[in-house]
Amino acid sequence: METISKIVKSIDDIVWGVPMIIILFGTHLFMTFKTGFIQRKVFKGIKLSVTKDPDSPGDVSQFQALTTALASTIGTGNIIGVGTAIYLGGPGAVLWCWLTGVFGIATKYAESLIAVKYRVKTKEGKMLGGAMYALERGLNMKWLGIIFALCAAFASFGIGSGTQINAIAEVIENNVTFITIPRWTIGLVAAVITAVVIMGGIQSISKVCEKLVPVMALFYVLGCLIILTMNYDFIIPAISCIVKLAFTPGAVGGGLIGQGIMIAARYGIARGLFSNESGMGSAPLVASAAKTKNSVRQALVSSTGTFWDTVVVCLMTGLMIVSTILKNPDINISDIENGGQLTTAAFSQIPVLGPAILVLGIISFAYSTTLGWSYYGEQCVEYLGGRKCVFVYKIIFIITVALAAVVSIDLVWDIANVLNAFMAIPNLVAIILLSNVIKEETKKYINDIDKEDTTPVPIIEK
Repeated sequence: METISKIVKSIDDIVWGVPMIIILFGTHLFMTFKTGFIQRKVFKGIKLSVTKDPDSPGDVSQFQALTTALASTIGTGNIIGVGTAIYLGGPGAVLWCWLTGVFGIATKYAESLIAVKYRVKTKEGKMLGGAMYALERGLNMKWLGIIFALCAAFASFGIGSGTQINAIAEVIENNVTFITIPRWTIGLVAAVITAVVIMGGIQSISKVCEKLVPVMALFYVLGCLIILTMNYDFIIPAISCIVKLAFTPGAVGGGLIGQGIMIAARYGIARGLFSNESGMGSAPLVASAAKTKNSVRQALVSSTGTFWDTVVVCLMTGLMIVSTILKNPDINISDIENGGQLTTAAFSQIPVLGPAILVLGIISFAYSTTLGWSYYGEQCVEYLGGRKCVFVYKIIFIITVALAAVVSIDLVWDIANVLNAFMAIPNLVAIILLSNVIKEETKKYINDIDKEDTTPVPIIEK
């Protein structure tokens, strides 16, 4: 296991080196320019997300598609991921994580747009879409679509179940002290609950996410706001610390150390992508199932996921952690063993309720992410082998959930990072090569958002 860990860590260091950071962040900037700074329409997207469009073609409502995507993105990346970024890259990683979210809104918009534009329909009326269909139908690059689908299907076992269930086991083990719960028991219970939902398909998954996501997000944000209120006199110093250490090496109170721009950027961008998944091609897999009049309408809705996930929640988490360490000199980062412990230390400021909010937050975030990613994997498996392979995939996914609780968390995170990179590359190719299509579609619909797209959706054999 130690040898495997070293190999995976070496691959992780390579794929998340300077080239990947440049490609990913460069795509965010390029699409921001190409879409005419679509971030300015984020509040329009928020309004559309709660506007029903029942008569349009699709399997789920726009809000259900958004909450299912948010279920997959608002997860351990917002809690443990941000803490890990600070632990490995210093406080400056928070700024890079946030910037990845701000500019990533344009990429999330772009990838969702082409997912809806090039989606197809099965004989049963089910909508299928995503980067693989955009690559196949928009660029005649089915071979690259197959690579994306393979990477995404395997990624669903890492980012979708491995890291999430492992995080649940970790937080229960560290915070539930009145009873000892074996990790294998946690994995087994999670597997059973997951099986009950995912066997019902996208309708079942979206109904659970529609109710769970708003409640869990509000619950977690309220906890962050309470802590930030308690740390009000250290918020400005925390912001100063984050900005300063994003570009220069140095040290501040509590053992917080900045190791320079490349280290901060690497971990900040990597965790930012893990958190909001902009550019990875995951959220478009469910966006393509939404009931929407045209591609731009759903793309705007989908782009708000990155806003909520990173621009709001990840920033609040980062500020909460850094301000807590600055305020409490007895918390020394050199005594911390992993990023999750940083978040735990911050929530411990709230007497009694703090640990409870953290435990319930991680459990609900991680579980909802597992549900969303099971659908992503299902879509990719159906593209690769047809509907007949989906049941087998679900069984393997459920088994993975059961086993993930007892695997080394460092290895799980490294595997997830590698799979994220391998999945993102084909998707970024689709976005960049179809950027002119994205620009034209935006011009066509952005000022007439209720305009019907009369282009027929192809019916395929699956």
